[in-house]
Amino acid sequence: MLRYRHVVRILTHRSYSSGASGNDGNPGGSDSPDEDKHPIRRTFRILGNDMRKVKEFFVPKDPIAEDTTQRILTQSKFNFEGDKGPDPSQLDEFQTHCDVLIIGGGGVGSSIAYWLKEKARDGLNVVVVEKDETYAQSATRVSVGGLCQQFSLPENIQMSLFAADFLRNAKEQFGSAVPLNFTPQGHLLLAGEEGAESLKNASQLQNELGARNELLTPDRLAARFPWLNTKGVALGCHGIEKEGWFNSWALLTNFRRSAGGHGAHFVNGEVVDFDFQEQPDITVSGDNSANEGCFDSLDKAVIQLPDGTRRTCKFALCVIAAGANSGNVGRLARIGTGAGMLRVPLPIDARKRYMYAITTQAQNAPGMAMPIIIDSNGTFIRRDGLGGNYICGHNSDSQVDPNSNNCLVDPQYFEQHIRPALVERVPAFEAVTVVDSWAGLYEHNVYDENGIVGPHPYYHNLYIATGFSGHGIQQSVAVGRAICELIMDGQFRTIDLSRLSFDRLIVDRPMYELNNVLS
Repeated sequence: MLRYRHVVRILTHRSYSSGASGNDGNPGGSDSPDEDKHPIRRTFRILGNDMRKVKEFFVPKDPIAEDTTQRILTQSKFNFEGDKGPDPSQLDEFQTHCDVLIIGGGGVGSSIAYWLKEKARDGLNVVVVEKDETYAQSATRVSVGGLCQQFSLPENIQMSLFAADFLRNAKEQFGSAVPLNFTPQGHLLLAGEEGAESLKNASQLQNELGARNELLTPDRLAARFPWLNTKGVALGCHGIEKEGWFNSWALLTNFRRSAGGHGAHFVNGEVVDFDFQEQPDITVSGDNSANEGCFDSLDKAVIQLPDGTRRTCKFALCVIAAGANSGNVGRLARIGTGAGMLRVPLPIDARKRYMYAITTQAQNAPGMAMPIIIDSNGTFIRRDGLGGNYICGHNSDSQVDPNSNNCLVDPQYFEQHIRPALVERVPAFEAVTVVDSWAGLYEHNVYDENGIVGPHPYYHNLYIATGFSGHGIQQSVAVGRAICELIMDGQFRTIDLSRLSFDRLIVDRPMYELNNVLS
């Protein structure tokens, strides 16, 4: 493992905003910046804040605070079909200093902010930078909202099990203002002869780890789902507990609303560069290139605001959780363009997903008991409420789709690629009508199609949470918790995700996920 001899303590880092006034720029409530630099004084101040929180627990809630939470909730109801996002006049004052800077305010980034503020409250100043305040380009836009444990890697199974428990108790975490609308109808993965053995082995592992699913032969599939054509299917795996789908927009909204309610700052802007700081006292083990000269650490992020102005934010720790844009952000930090360990790039690319809302009134169409179906060809479909409405889609193949790098909807794509696959698997869909269509980009790890979670081995103050390749929203709950544990505790506590670290890219040990599970 690659480690440092020098450790940076967050508690000795001053986090206040020169652009804010009073205690807004000083999250701990101290009036003197010099006083706050002293670690002992700051520790006592944090303990004092904790005692106030205990007191507030037994005191009725302040109506003004309730109104503030409602305002944040109103700002966070993102809808890519016309909602313009938060009112710019009500956004946070720009923070010139922070403890943790999170680049990317989608599902993963907002989850990290949520867990950090849930645990540290006023003890950490957390800033989240999101360049698309309406989330029109976010992967959440093309999320099917799936929750499924039918992975082949233990880490992915455990993360989805953690998400299932979290979503089951969502009201305790978020309240009932923005319901997640979890529908527990399971997932149905279908495999041909070439994938049957892998599906069987994965199912055994999943059940050993706490998931509950069953293997179904073609005859049992036909009996259970009479509307399903089992031609070409050798085996199916059906989740019978802790699986289904939920409103991914609601989860994102709740993460952001809760984090903001506890003091996280959300900035509408784009990180366009980093400022570096020479630190001769740091020695990097395992990288001679860093020791030949002076080590440069990440010091500030240069953020371009919507009006074109550029501001800097000095941070103690930074997290790259920028989805499909993570590779670009990594290059700004010299990842993939530097020497030694920095020669290894962050292998994140953007991939396109087509989504369609369809409807049919056919008598033999799938009904209430329909699970999410993921066919062996990659086509997926689930029920969307009642009345014969469904959501379906397909991940675009960049080799054959000339529009794979944008969000334009090819009017011929449904007829050429999706309708034939749907009709072959569910004959009742022959007469479906397309009522809406959209497309979007999601992050794709071109190295091994799996998430990258943990510290960067070169920089002492950089963490990475990206590359989830189509199942990020369901893993956002566990990934946010995992990054929070690394920052607050220095190690994974809930789920050990060490094998998903950036180190595997350096030593060339890919972690392949064999099952095509979407979210």
